[in-house]
Amino acid sequence: MKKVLVVTGGSRGIGAATARLAAQSGYAVYISFLRDRAAAFAVVDEICRAGGEAVAFAADVSIEAEVVRLFEQADETLGSVTALVNNAGILEQHMRVEHMDAARLSRVFATNVIGSFLCAREAVRRMSEKNGGAGGVIVNLSSAASRLGSPNEYVDYAASKGAIDTFTLGLAKEVAPEGIRVNAVRPGVIYTDIHASGGEPDRVDRVKGAVPMQRGGSAEEVAKAILWLLSDDASYSTGALLDVAGGR
Repeated sequence: MKKVLVVTGGSRGIGAATARLAAQSGYAVYISFLRDRAAAFAVVDEICRAGGEAVAFAADVSIEAEVVRLFEQADETLGSVTALVNNAGILEQHMRVEHMDAARLSRVFATNVIGSFLCAREAVRRMSEKNGGAGGVIVNLSSAASRLGSPNEYVDYAASKGAIDTFTLGLAKEVAPEGIRVNAVRPGVIYTDIHASGGEPDRVDRVKGAVPMQRGGSAEEVAKAILWLLSDDASYSTGALLDVAGGR
């Protein structure tokens, strides 16, 4: 059976690394992106030049109609989705909770939590053996922040990832009898562009001393953990929260 993977937020960082590695593992890859069309199509071009199959589609995962269209386009171009990596997420400027407004909280939770729910919903509708599907795998991107809380930086982001942990556990139990495995990866401090969104592009170098392994991680290291959870090697793993955080 053809393996078709949807990777949300696949134009950069962990999403792009996951898309590349998945293509090397035989997946046809469908990448969603929000704004950076050039970066998304550069990933697609790299995969296709290496002999793989990939497509990119613009979608805001916080908007239900765009998520529905994203999966419909995937069906039409690559075939029935067999795997989903819920990678799309946002981080806003470092700020104490006392200064956060409702608009900021709505933005963070709409993308990081509601977006993951909506994408998982569409994936389950296609994968569930109850609905005539052939089963499948979902990997959610959480964060070590869900355990640490990120005080004085972005408690809202950490709380959204705490919601992803709970979502992963609940959905895993809900769809396990229907042939779908659901797990999460919780990266620690990783060298990606997301730190610039928080106002500190060099954050990893500042905090890496607090990591037992004394270094930041790479997007590729996280992608390898994601691909393991997607693979048959993890066939008896569901509801797992896998830390890729250097011991932090």
